[in-house]
Amino acid sequence: MKTGLFFGSFNPIHTGHLVIAGYMAAFTELKEVWLVVSPHNPLKNKNGLSNMYDRLEMAKLATENAENIKVSDMEFGLPQPSYTVDTLTYLQEKYPGKEFALIMGADNLSSFKKWKNYEVILQRYEIYVYPRPGVDISEWLGHPAVKITDTPQMDISSTFIRKGIAAGKNLQYFVPDNVLSFIDSKNMYR
Repeated sequence: MKTGLFFGSFNPIHTGHLVIAGYMAAFTELKEVWLVVSPHNPLKNKNGLSNMYDRLEMAKLATENAENIKVSDMEFGLPQPSYTVDTLTYLQEKYPGKEFALIMGADNLSSFKKWKNYEVILQRYEIYVYPRPGVDISEWLGHPAVKITDTPQMDISSTFIRKGIAAGKNLQYFVPDNVLSFIDSKNMYR
C-alpha cells in the first residue's frame, strides 16, 4: 500500500488542499494520503504562521469524513525546522512495511534542488506532482521518480484565505464550514 505524504503549513487548510488530497487518493496509485502539518517550512518565513496545534485541528476538522485521507502531526516531535529527507527517514524507521511517496505542487518541484539532500529523496521515493499555472517543470519531464498528475487546478492559497478573513469576506465555498467555525471561535487571521 503506497502512502502519499502531502506536507504543508495548512495555514489554514482550504478546498484547494482537499481537492489535491482527494485526487491523489482516488485517481493515482496512492492508496491513502497523509496531510502532514509542518510546524515550520525551512524555505518560508515563520512570521504569520498560526499555532501548529490550531492548524492541526483545522486539518482534522476538514478531513473528518474523508476516506483514505489522514492527518499527521509527526513533524511536531522532530527537530525544527523540519527537512523532508529527515522526516522520510524517520517514517521509514517507524513504518518499515509502508511505501511512501511525496505529493507536491509544480512550484515546489521547480525549487526542489534547493531542498536538503534532494538527490536522496529522488533515489528512494516517487514524487506525485500537481500542476500550478505558469510554472515550468520541463526539466523534470521523463524523470523516473517524478509523476506529473492531471490534478484539477484551483488557484486558491492560504494567503488568499487569510486576506479574505481579515477583510470580512464570505469564504463559505473556499474553506469547509467546520473549519470556518473554528477560525471564528478562535478569532484567527483578523
